[in-house]
Amino acid sequence: MLILASKSPRRRALIEHLGIPYEVCSPEASEVLDSPLPPDQTVLVLSERKALSAARFHENDIVLGVDTVVYAKGEILLKPKDKEDAARMLRLLSGDTHQVFSGFTLVRGKQLHRECVCTAVRFAALTEEEILRYISTGEPFDKAGAYGIQGKGSLFVSEIEGDYHSVVGLPIHRIYLALKNEFGVTFQ
Repeated sequence: MLILASKSPRRRALIEHLGIPYEVCSPEASEVLDSPLPPDQTVLVLSERKALSAARFHENDIVLGVDTVVYAKGEILLKPKDKEDAARMLRLLSGDTHQVFSGFTLVRGKQLHRECVCTAVRFAALTEEEILRYISTGEPFDKAGAYGIQGKGSLFVSEIEGDYHSVVGLPIHRIYLALKNEFGVTFQ
């Protein structure tokens, strides 16, 4: 059995593609770091925390923890705190390229596999009206970097280089390869 240590409905929808029986276990893991880390290390540390938190209750299962951050102009962008924070983030992304880092950890017993996937995303230049209209949809508030590429935020994405699903929050191809190559599990 695969245990998805995530509350995200987007991750649950994507995990269905694996065709593997799974359950969801919401992890009780802090997302606060003791000291700042580069974005690739941030997602690896946080995904491992989530996986290990859920693994305590699922010792014989494979547990998957995932974390995603947006990195723009030297700043890690998490989920916005409020409308002003969302607007600030969208202004930062406007007309520029940023990176989305998704880290995942698979753990079963003492076996552990961690990996980070980085995707470059280019945003078109946004007007203040577009930013405010997008914020009014409510879509930015539960997403790193204040946008969802799978929703209305896709209107702002002019180019992507890398794994689309990683930007959504679950690098499904790399997870499939790790399950197959490291844990001997394939889709059904």
